[in-house]
Amino acid sequence: MDLKFSKYQGSGNDFVMLDNMSGDYVDLSITQIQFLCDRKLGVGADGLIKLSTDEETDFLVEYYNADGSQSFCGNGARCSVAFAKSLGLIKNKTKFNAIDGIHEATIENGIVRLEMLPVDSIQKVNNDYWLETGSPHYVRIINQTDSVDIVEFGKSIRYSESYKKNGVNVNTVKEIDASTISVETYERGVEDETLSCGTGVTACALVWMDLNSDLDKVNITTKGGYLLVEATREGNGFSSIWLSGPAKNVFDGRINV
Repeated sequence: MDLKFSKYQGSGNDFVMLDNMSGDYVDLSITQIQFLCDRKLGVGADGLIKLSTDEETDFLVEYYNADGSQSFCGNGARCSVAFAKSLGLIKNKTKFNAIDGIHEATIENGIVRLEMLPVDSIQKVNNDYWLETGSPHYVRIINQTDSVDIVEFGKSIRYSESYKKNGVNVNTVKEIDASTISVETYERGVEDETLSCGTGVTACALVWMDLNSDLDKVNITTKGGYLLVEATREGNGFSSIWLSGPAKNVFDGRINV
């Protein structure tokens, strides 16, 4: 199969993007997806995204982790909006479908602002936290002076008895100032640290807001760049959750798979 692709990144979280609006890549196999995401043998990416037709919205985002498993990806969804605009599918606003439901987004000057689905509650797990932001996330807040190997820590939680069956993404949070945090993430499906994770920084920001009731927005620094999360409190959870940050085209290419 001769495949035309674009490579996008959102704060260092990178993706192989495919225009599947005509159904050209419906039969793409998991093995082919794994090959395309392979950083030594293929294009190299944290995940692969197909934009496909959808009856209710502008397009459907089909996201695959590097291992071929499916989930929702916040940065991937933001890159999908930028990709859709480059294809002429949208202008500056959109509504699209994904594995977790329908999302709205805007794009202006390279910044994509994505509405995440509401979060009903944040669960306490000993001294840590668990919540669902389109994907499940485990969050630990650490001291500014602490040093944690995110890969080793991530594996210890992800493959523990509680989470090994379905997997979980694992995050550490450090305070930079009252409204700014630094986040590192180990992602299931990639099974490694990623430079950024959209659902992860959203989860961490909501935990930070929950602990600091005067906040309705949090700035986040990751190894791949900066993101912003805004939200409104609703009961024990949050609604009107918006994830904002850059989404950039890296290069376009063709490959035979």
